[in-house]
Amino acid sequence: MTIQPGQTYRSVAPIPDHPGNYRYIKILGEPMTIPGVYGFGTVQVATLTEDGRETRQRSMKLNQLHATATTRDGVPRRTGYVLEDT
Repeated sequence: MTIQPGQTYRSVAPIPDHPGNYRYIKILGEPMTIPGVYGFGTVQVATLTEDGRETRQRSMKLNQLHATATTRDGVPRRTGYVLEDT
């Protein structure tokens, strides 16, 4: 899976107390994949509001971003973010 700026990801678990509503994030920059450099294994993201505004910019570990909602064994994921179909 290639992580690229502009991609949108959906949280695996719905927002607590709001069943059926999910949190969305947008990738803002290229992943930091150079070993030994500060921020290795992270990417800059922002939370997307319902009207599409980017809020709460932060760094996120790459292992929290997934291509599918299931593991390789077919078990549904419980944590992280799944790539939205674009």
